[in-house]
Amino acid sequence: MPRNALRTGLLLTLAGCIAAPALAQQYPSKAIRIVAPYPAGGSSDTIARMMSAKLTEAWGQPAVVDNRGGVGGSLGTEIVAKSPPDGYTLLVGNIQPVAINNNIYKKLGYDSVRDLAPISLAVVGPQIVVVHPSVPAKNMRELIAVARGRTANARLNFGSSGPGSISQLAAELFKGMAKVDMVHIPYKGSSLITNDLIGGHLDIVFSDMAVMLPHTKSGRVRALAVTGPKATPLVPGVPALADTVPGFTMESWWGVLAPTGTPDAIITRLNTELARILQLNDVKERFANLGVEAKSSSPAEFGVLIKSELARYAKLIKEIGITPE
Repeated sequence: MPRNALRTGLLLTLAGCIAAPALAQQYPSKAIRIVAPYPAGGSSDTIARMMSAKLTEAWGQPAVVDNRGGVGGSLGTEIVAKSPPDGYTLLVGNIQPVAINNNIYKKLGYDSVRDLAPISLAVVGPQIVVVHPSVPAKNMRELIAVARGRTANARLNFGSSGPGSISQLAAELFKGMAKVDMVHIPYKGSSLITNDLIGGHLDIVFSDMAVMLPHTKSGRVRALAVTGPKATPLVPGVPALADTVPGFTMESWWGVLAPTGTPDAIITRLNTELARILQLNDVKERFANLGVEAKSSSPAEFGVLIKSELARYAKLIKEIGITPE
C-alpha cells in the first residue's frame, strides 16, 4: 500500500475513534421524539411516558412521546424505521409490531431485523386471563370444563385486538393445547374490549395486565390465571395457566429501538442510561403496579430475543392458520 494512502487510512481511523466518544458526549443536543405506536392511555403509552420523563430529567433535553397508533402498532414502528438514524427518533416497541406483525402483513413497510436497531429491553410481563363474572368458572380447570360442555351454538367467546394480536395468539394457543373451542371476536382497541367484557358481551379475554388489573381489583372481571411460566408476585393469588395446561407460556415485552444505522456511540449511551432508569425504585414500583417488571438488557441480548420471537410466532401463526393480510 502506498505510504500516503496508509497515512490517510490511519488518520481516518484515528478520527473515527476520537469522534465516537465526542458524539456520545454531545448527545442529546435537542429534543428526542419517542414514538409509542399505540393510542394514548394504553400500556405502550404509559411505559413510554415513564421513560421519557426520566430521560428528560437526566439529560435536560425534552424527550417527547408521540402516539402513532394504527395497524397493530406497525404505523408508528414504520415511522421510526424510516427516520434519520441520528438518535433523535426512538421507538418503544412491544412484541406485536416488532416480533409478530412481520408474520401477519404481506406488505409491511419495515423489517424488524433489517430496519431497527435494538437498544434495550425495558419491560416484561405475562398476560392475564380474565372472565366476566357470569362465566361459571373460578379457575382454568373449571373454564376448560365449561368450554367443553357448551354446544356449538352456545360456545364461549373471547375478544382480542385483532387477527395476529398477542391477545388472539394466546387464546388460540390455549384452545389448541387445552382442546377447547371458543369464538373469536376481534376489536380495534383494548378500551372497546374492556367495555364489552365488563358489560357482559364477552366471556374471556387474554389481556395485558395494565389494562385489566384495575377491573380485577374492583370485581368487575375475574382473574383466572397469568400466562407466564409460573405465578408472579405482581399478581398475588393468581396461578400460572401452565399449572393447568403444562407447557403453556406467553409473555409480553416492550423495548427501545432506533433506526438501523444509528451510531454505536449513541446506542451505547442510551443503553447505559436506560439500564440506570430501569433500576430506579420508583420506576420499578410504577411498573409493578401495572403488573409488569422493569428489565434491561444489552443491545445484543435484545436482538437475540427479537429473532427468536420472530421464529416462534411464525411457527405459531402457521399452525393456527392465520393468513397474512
